[in-house]
Amino acid sequence: MTSDELTVGQAAALVGVSVRTLHHWDTVGLIRPSGRTLAGYRVYSGDDVARIHQVLVYRELGLPLAEIGRVLDDPSADAREHLRRQRAQLTSQISHLQTMVDAVDRMLAARSSGIRLSPQEQVEIFGTDWRPEWVQEAEDRWGDTKQWAQYVERSSTLSPDDWRAVAAATEALHLDLAEAQRAGVVPGSAEANALAERHRESFARYFDCTHSMHACLARMFVSEPGYSDYFESLSPGLTDWLHATIFANTASHGVDPASATWT
Repeated sequence: MTSDELTVGQAAALVGVSVRTLHHWDTVGLIRPSGRTLAGYRVYSGDDVARIHQVLVYRELGLPLAEIGRVLDDPSADAREHLRRQRAQLTSQISHLQTMVDAVDRMLAARSSGIRLSPQEQVEIFGTDWRPEWVQEAEDRWGDTKQWAQYVERSSTLSPDDWRAVAAATEALHLDLAEAQRAGVVPGSAEANALAERHRESFARYFDCTHSMHACLARMFVSEPGYSDYFESLSPGLTDWLHATIFANTASHGVDPASATWT
């Protein structure tokens, strides 16, 4: 046994297959060790190991063992041409697998963010005032809550057409709120309470929004400029009117809006 010859165990460890596999390939005549030790045990030469690597490549490409043997033992076969074909097929597989990886990454991102839309689609559907980073900001703020988990589960099933319908319904609701405020609808009236319920239910499509949670949202609308700026752009004074309307509706359902908590 010379320094470049390997026992079956050494060859198996080197190429990453089992000893049993090498024994099987020997039995079927696919790879027969070309050397022997003084004790009569077969050993693998460098050429034998190179043939094993060729078998592994063809096997990864899906060729049956019998077909691999015919390819390797064909005296008229051009070894370089076989290698070029192997490389082309491997490159194709790599491209296909990368496409699958990219698809999985998009699915993971969708499951994480809850919106299965590209930033461009988000702006197209929700308008030029929409900022795609709001989704990440919301996750940073509420990502560990039960409601965020519900939001991700429910919204991740929506298609772009579904989101367009959601955006249209939300826009219609906000226009109705602004019109009611300009018309002098009194918070606590039946008409105002009906609008408050529509507003609460617009959140309920994403998570179970209780009246207590709705009151918490109303407080956020008046305390955070991003929200108040948006409502004021629809109608001056709308922020305070919506806050008062939600509070009155919350109270009508037996919840103290001033002390309401996120429950």
